[in-house]
Amino acid sequence: MSSSALGNEPQHTTPPPDHPTPGLSKMGLAAWIALLVLLGAELMDMIDQSVVLTALPAIQESTGAGPDAVQWLTTGYSLPIAVGLITGGRLGDLYGRRKILLVGTVVFTTASLLCGLAAGPGMLIGARALQGAGVALMIPQILATLHVTFEGHNRSKVFGLYGAVMSLANVLGPVLGGLLTEVDLFGLSWRPIFLVNVPVGLAVLLLGRRFIPESTVKKAERLDLTGMVLSALATVLIVFPLTEGHLHHWPLWCFVLLATGLLVLAVFLRQQQHKQGNAPLVALPLFRDRQFSGGMAAQLMHGLLCGLFFMTWTLYLQRGLGMSPFHAALAFVLLSIGELAGATIAARSAGRFARRLPQAGALITLAAMAAYGLQADAGQGDLTLLAMTTPVVLIGFGLGMVSGPLADMSLARVPHEDAGSASGLFNTVMHLGIALGTAVTALVFFATTGGSPDSGLNRDAFLTVLWWVASLLALMWALMFCLPKQANSRAD
Repeated sequence: MSSSALGNEPQHTTPPPDHPTPGLSKMGLAAWIALLVLLGAELMDMIDQSVVLTALPAIQESTGAGPDAVQWLTTGYSLPIAVGLITGGRLGDLYGRRKILLVGTVVFTTASLLCGLAAGPGMLIGARALQGAGVALMIPQILATLHVTFEGHNRSKVFGLYGAVMSLANVLGPVLGGLLTEVDLFGLSWRPIFLVNVPVGLAVLLLGRRFIPESTVKKAERLDLTGMVLSALATVLIVFPLTEGHLHHWPLWCFVLLATGLLVLAVFLRQQQHKQGNAPLVALPLFRDRQFSGGMAAQLMHGLLCGLFFMTWTLYLQRGLGMSPFHAALAFVLLSIGELAGATIAARSAGRFARRLPQAGALITLAAMAAYGLQADAGQGDLTLLAMTTPVVLIGFGLGMVSGPLADMSLARVPHEDAGSASGLFNTVMHLGIALGTAVTALVFFATTGGSPDSGLNRDAFLTVLWWVASLLALMWALMFCLPKQANSRAD
């Protein structure tokens, strides 16, 4: 992600952490290896968010999974992440960010092996949920470690690389999913898309233990177990009925769970308010900063539109247009090439344009989505990969301009001692948004198709999805007015 705002953040009034991280301001060999290990761990998470997309039809055919099971292959991964990221971030602050990163890597790698060995949809969904639990421990430590470890110009470089890796993962995920499924390596069909994580995870464990410096907060107290339970319960009570409601035709219990979830959320916020100053799970004073709170809201919209768009897009490409998994993966490559280009421009320019850069990216994406919708409507079942190249690349280009600067400016003024908590929060809203977006898929896509492979139904449902995505893009653009108008200034 772009790092101009992070690299030149104003001096905040809170003291530095009591256990400062061994400095990596000089980018020697050890620092580069540590950075590569951190980015490798991030790569695994990002790939596994999207690797199943192009393999969904093959998984469904192989395991006999119905529409509800297909939906839970993504929701079952994102929901545990959304539930556990806040706790995972605070665990890193309290007990050591490297230690928690490595524990999460063990969980994730083991779960990936179980995914590859799954005999049916139930076991696969369970293993995906375990993957998500591992990610909830891993991911907050990455952003937090980068935030407290690298300094000055080198921090700008590493956050730029972080953004580029996120874009690269968006290419690799669908490509690996489509390519490995199409090749049918050793007759394993889709299973290698998960098994490939095993050697990568082992490398992260071995190299991370040796090269990643440890960092903690000396005066941090024990984990807020009450807050952890309340936050997890609120998340599950809100997301679960949204995911399952359509499948059961929205019975009364769905609305009861939603109302209960909102009530538990209110209780959690009240409990955290009383815990401030005594090692709370969430540092609520962070939200008094308009720049942080507005950035978090925009990030939630970003997750929503990603969760809604990408799952329905792969189903549209394969069922609406009749593409093979490999050709659908090529469509993701086009989008991700554009995203990588947008992220590269953002990494070099964010400091000069502040919020205007991600806002421009949101508008470019909105215009490209509208053009793609008109093209899909006119082309019906005859739309080719070549014909959709321009709008798809522009969609990726606009999204690439958003993600890096949004994270950069949202976290710019976070004190080091709250780095884990803030990183957990920021990643939580993204994954919660993805889970909610996937849940909304049941309302605006599966409600139309009913899981049917009929090409016409899948095309009509996808066009409806594009209207929803356009609305979310417009809302995200508006929320970005909370970010600073000028570089290194407070939100105006």
